[in-house]
Amino acid sequence: MALAANDYEQAGELKIGQVGIANLRIRNLDVDQLVREMRERVERAPKLFGRAALIVDFGGLAKTPDVDTARALIDGLRGAGVLPVALAYGTRDNDALAEALGLPVLAKFRAQYERSEPAPAAPPPAREPAPAPRAAARPAPAPDKPRAPGRMQKAAVRSGQQLYAEGCDLTVLSTVGAGAEVISDGSIHVYGSLRGRALAGAQGNTDARIFCREFHAELVAIAGHYKVLDDIPETLRGKAVQVWLDNGQLKLAALD
Repeated sequence: MALAANDYEQAGELKIGQVGIANLRIRNLDVDQLVREMRERVERAPKLFGRAALIVDFGGLAKTPDVDTARALIDGLRGAGVLPVALAYGTRDNDALAEALGLPVLAKFRAQYERSEPAPAAPPPAREPAPAPRAAARPAPAPDKPRAPGRMQKAAVRSGQQLYAEGCDLTVLSTVGAGAEVISDGSIHVYGSLRGRALAGAQGNTDARIFCREFHAELVAIAGHYKVLDDIPETLRGKAVQVWLDNGQLKLAALD
């Protein structure tokens, strides 16, 4: 008996896309303190951090933790209200730890903390006979690397939508609604109200800035440094605001 054509259709369509996800860099393996800090974050901003997906990064430690300690941390973070979904890329010991915990390893987060190692030097080419002497030619100047144009969004970014500007600035000519998220490797300019989340310098650019005409943001971040609405003075809400980094501290000020 022949099967109908729709019998071959997939029940689920899998796509890989850009997702916003929190990364917890462990600098001091004090499980109780880490869980307490996470619980405080969730209590302060439950809409942002409650049941948020979380990457746990042990790359800041001198030694990979043992399975029991790591599992206690994972369980504690779940109890604090977040959902650890993976470990950040690391050493072979880290890979073995992830396997023991039943978690995947995601590689992209390490690049935001550590410089990549230089590529090994290529072996010297085989010696060839010297060419006949000739007049030295002046080398041509290397062409400038083309700069990616900025991305422009004319329509409003609505609740539940995510907009990512890879390798460039992002300009939104309308509004960013509550529950929406705009991400840029460069700076972000919002010519309407900003009510959702804005994450500039997503690949670690500390010179990136955020500008908006009317500030009501749930969260703003530059190169991973963030503030939620409860951390922002009442005097700035509803105003034209710029956000930038100064010696690792996130600063906000009204625009004149």
